[in-house]
Amino acid sequence: MDKELVLTKIKDKGLVAVVRAQSSEEALRITDACLEGGCAAIELTFTVPGVHKVIEQVSKRYSKGEIILGAGTVLDSETARIAILSGAQYIVSPYFSPEMVKICNRYRIACMPGVITIKEAVEAMELGADILKIFPGEAFGPQIIKSIHGPIPQVQMMPTGGVDINNVGEWIKAGAVAVGAGSSLTSGAKTGDYEKITKTAKQFIENIKEARSVE
Repeated sequence: MDKELVLTKIKDKGLVAVVRAQSSEEALRITDACLEGGCAAIELTFTVPGVHKVIEQVSKRYSKGEIILGAGTVLDSETARIAILSGAQYIVSPYFSPEMVKICNRYRIACMPGVITIKEAVEAMELGADILKIFPGEAFGPQIIKSIHGPIPQVQMMPTGGVDINNVGEWIKAGAVAVGAGSSLTSGAKTGDYEKITKTAKQFIENIKEARSVE
């Protein structure tokens, strides 16, 4: 899938499921539950054991464009390359690594480095980052989106950390093009309640749609 189409699809729904799991089997079940709930953008993190193999498996299982498959918690360019070669269509990092952004651009893969300051945001944009991950979002709240948009209104941002179904509308109204949701979306996996994940994904998407309609 072309890079621009990947970004368009992510922003269309506005929700990226951040998948952390204790095993590859659990990661796959969370992925399926999120997809069933209408969340097609899945970020499989490198905290999942053997995640590059999971990325390969998911990429083959959903080979007709049903999923926008990404890799998260990518800490360096070497890991980014492994993820890309395994089938990841976008790369997400908790911090800004110039080398990681460069290798994503080399492969024309969408890149979302983590930033929290204006300096980091501008430097990431200058290197060609596509969407900036505001992390940890709970440290500042939705106001940080408006604050960064003040001097650089053209930047596209996706908060992760502390985003849930109750405050996702505030993040969207503040100007986020999408949000990343982890435990607030996938917590049902801890008790084996994957239906809860599906229901929560549907609620996230509905709340995002509602927030956008009143902007």
